[in-house]
Amino acid sequence: MNWKRKLTSRKFWLALAAFVSGLIVAFGGAQSTADTVSGVLLQGAAVVGYLLAEGLTDAAGKE
Repeated sequence: MNWKRKLTSRKFWLALAAFVSGLIVAFGGAQSTADTVSGVLLQGAAVVGYLLAEGLTDAAGKE
């Protein structure tokens, strides 16, 4: 499995956020909590994607 590709995939992060927020609501959590957790996951995805992209760019520049 290509983890770099998975971690930079917006579809992966959206699916993960939807799954986690769905679990929160299913187990009795508030919708506002699910929205907050989903937002935090998507913000984290943006940071991870940026860091991986910059790392790959830097690595390609050294070769």
